[in-house]
Amino acid sequence: MHVTDPEVLRFIADTEAAYPAEANGATAQDNRRMYDAMCAVFRASRPAGLPVRDESVAGVPVRRYTPEGAHARPFLLYSHGGGFVVGGLDSHDDVCAELAVATGCEVISVDYRLAPEHLFPAQIDDVAAVWSVEAADGRQGIAIGDSAGGNLSAGLCFRMRRTGGPMPLAQVLIYPGLGGDMDAPSYIDNAEAPMLRTQDLKTYAGMLTGGDMELRRSNPEISPLVAQSFAGLPPAFIVTADIDPLRDDGPAYLKALQAEGIDAEWRNEPQLIHGYLRARHRSARAAESFRVICNWINAFLAR
Repeated sequence: MHVTDPEVLRFIADTEAAYPAEANGATAQDNRRMYDAMCAVFRASRPAGLPVRDESVAGVPVRRYTPEGAHARPFLLYSHGGGFVVGGLDSHDDVCAELAVATGCEVISVDYRLAPEHLFPAQIDDVAAVWSVEAADGRQGIAIGDSAGGNLSAGLCFRMRRTGGPMPLAQVLIYPGLGGDMDAPSYIDNAEAPMLRTQDLKTYAGMLTGGDMELRRSNPEISPLVAQSFAGLPPAFIVTADIDPLRDDGPAYLKALQAEGIDAEWRNEPQLIHGYLRARHRSARAAESFRVICNWINAFLAR
């Protein structure tokens, strides 16, 4: 499969100029340096007047975006993408700010610890720690994230089910990696896709676990699709990019949830590639997808 949309092609070229494919195989420090430089190229200004503050919750750095009236609505806990190795509060700052304004919800972005300095379960531990504080006293929220953050958002639901903690109202997963079968068509057909290759996924998986692949075959908090049961999980909205090796994780998770009678929806985006949220001001397709995600949250909360 190939990208033909000229806006998406320009986005890929501009991304790769700052963040070439080989960055995925560089040292973590070099990878982060290039990734941060690339994010800065695309970072949009925050909507005017949006209150934003950095703080620490349960010892984890977070950034809180609080539009007027947000405390009357559930919050959104945002986990950023970046293969568990790159990214942070700045890499997805504009996405979180626009999400807060579009939904009227407080968005709490989690600066979870990164691999390989911190191996699994440090990342999900941090997300769960922030969630547990924010969801105390009956406050409700939605778990949302992109890529590795989509994995963490789904993993959070499994963590809460296992520990009996407060369950998210919903899980919104944007081009998530869910520990799917790497023999699935998308991993093969999109093995050399722009922005993310199948080999990159294997590299990041090894960095997250210190090479312990058994974890990925047995623990749904790192690979949600290996779960023995999906009962008790919250509704889901899963959005995938068609030209992405991770694409087929989305419908696999959809089917697993629906088999348990859980309300789940899946949307696949033709011509879009992994990481396309960053293109929402440059690509009509990416802009429409971001609008649909915000609208889904609003419609879900209205129900």
